[in-house]
Amino acid sequence: MSAGAGDYDVAAAGASTAAPPEPWQEPVRGGFLDPSLFLSAGIDQLRAIVEGSAPRPPIGHLTGMRPTEVGTGSACFSMPASRWLLSPQGPIANGTLAVLADGPLGCAVQSTLAPATPYTTSELSLRLIQPAHAGGTFTARGRLVHAKRSLGLSEVFLEDQDGRLLAHGSSLCLILPSIQPDPGADEEHLAEADRSDHDSPDPYLRPVAGEVLAQEIWDRMSGLEVLQHQLAGKLPRPPMSHLFGIELAEVGVGAATFALPATEWLCSPLRTVEGGVIAMLADAALAGAIQTTVPAGGRSRWST
Repeated sequence: MSAGAGDYDVAAAGASTAAPPEPWQEPVRGGFLDPSLFLSAGIDQLRAIVEGSAPRPPIGHLTGMRPTEVGTGSACFSMPASRWLLSPQGPIANGTLAVLADGPLGCAVQSTLAPATPYTTSELSLRLIQPAHAGGTFTARGRLVHAKRSLGLSEVFLEDQDGRLLAHGSSLCLILPSIQPDPGADEEHLAEADRSDHDSPDPYLRPVAGEVLAQEIWDRMSGLEVLQHQLAGKLPRPPMSHLFGIELAEVGVGAATFALPATEWLCSPLRTVEGGVIAMLADAALAGAIQTTVPAGGRSRWST
């Protein structure tokens, strides 16, 4: 491809190689639900997290996401609308919003569960109402719609700091048979993971790495060319890539493959990768495949 404005971006990308480890590459912070607490009812587990008597999970330290309220059949989470969440186009991607939405969707179901009852997200759907931009705090309110012995259906409303509805979503959770964990199995790991004597702020509080691509680039390049340049390191990665570790792995006309390191930074209190993170990865691949068909000047489709 011909040289041009991309030459500046090559230099910028090369300079970033000398930077310190990215947040997802650092030793994990936070802890997981104590096995003895797992033996209590689901709502008691959630109350312990809200009240601070249980450790914040790693994904809370990474993004700032935290539960703020819980009731029987309901849960509310907040998350800073940080620039760390920005996509290459500028707005925060629908899939990244799913990281926040999945919390109250699952916890609305969890709040009704008997002791020692695990669950997992089976399906998550999030409908974007208007673009989400950095600034302020996002709030996601989830409520239980219907529950059976093995299934739980919930919905979520995601708002910005001014109370404007950004997205509405729903989730189907599989409620699994109860288990009896060994209360002492993870004590050593829990003690190590939940240390609070860190020398630096949590990742979401630090200066942002990565860049949103300038409009000039979108005007000059097709969506496929943008992705090809990013894959070759000739254009900078977006902030969300530096925070979570998600990266483009392959790209072609009508197809895009993204990879995401499954680190403990992405884990919920149950020490499993949060369902919203899987949705974020899937959304990146879907959006990337569509982007390969967009001609030059197509950025406006993402930012209106």
